[in-house]
Amino acid sequence: MQIHEGGCGCGALRYRLSGEPIFVNNCHCTQCQHQTGSTSVVNAFIESERVQLLTGAVTEHVVRAGSGGPHTICRCAVCGVAVWSYYPRLGRLGMGIRVGALDNPGAFRPDAVIFTSEAMPWVALPEGIPHFEKTYDFRSVLPPERVARLLALVARRQAEQG
Repeated sequence: MQIHEGGCGCGALRYRLSGEPIFVNNCHCTQCQHQTGSTSVVNAFIESERVQLLTGAVTEHVVRAGSGGPHTICRCAVCGVAVWSYYPRLGRLGMGIRVGALDNPGAFRPDAVIFTSEAMPWVALPEGIPHFEKTYDFRSVLPPERVARLLALVARRQAEQG
């Protein structure tokens, strides 16, 4: 099983991922731009039980997701760097890890570039990675084993909500 580690800008917070993400998106929506202060964000989505906080603490900041539900951004309690998020669809069962906070951010190549319709006009989209004006049907992009992992999380979330 692959192990990936990451942390914040000041070094107080460290975490470990066990295994590979279910999917990786490079999102250019204006909401991500506002929430990161950047042109886009790259998130690796993985089951929460595969993430271990090694040192430090997070603070949680709730903003509105595109769906209107709560998007919880977790930041280093010392320096404030965003390290992961929880999104309404999966609740606390899945996490969107900020790929830029990994020790080796190049280890996770995006499966898709999304919300290109909202990208800065000067952004060049990468060759060889599918891109979509808004979002996409994950079944058309991801291999079957990763689709199964995502569907299992969605089913767990639905069962949790009753």
